[in-house]
Amino acid sequence: MSTRRHVITALALAAAVQGAAQAAENKPSSKPAMEKCYGISLAGQNDCAAGPGTSCAGTSKVDYQGNAWKKVPVGTCVTTKTPKGQGSLTPITAITRITRVTPI
Repeated sequence: MSTRRHVITALALAAAVQGAAQAAENKPSSKPAMEKCYGISLAGQNDCAAGPGTSCAGTSKVDYQGNAWKKVPVGTCVTTKTPKGQGSLTPITAITRITRVTPI
C-alpha cells in the first residue's frame, strides 16, 4: 500500500470515529431525571426502603407507607396526591403526615 493510501485510510477512519463520538454526545436522554418520593406507593409496589425488617423493593406492608419510596420524575413528588396526603421527598412519619394534610 502506498503512503498516500495509508493517509487516506487513516483520515477516513478518524472522520468515522469523530462522527460516532458526536452522534453519541448529541443523543438526547431517553429517561427523565428521577427522584425518590415517599408515601405514594401501594403495598408491595415500592422501589425500596420500607423500614426495619424489609429487604427492599416490593416489601412495603401497607398502601402509602411513609417510609417506603417510589421513583418519580423530578418535580412531581410533592404534587402527587394520595388518600393519606401528598408525596414527600423525605420519609413520612405519623406526625409529619398529620401536619402535611391540607385542612378542609
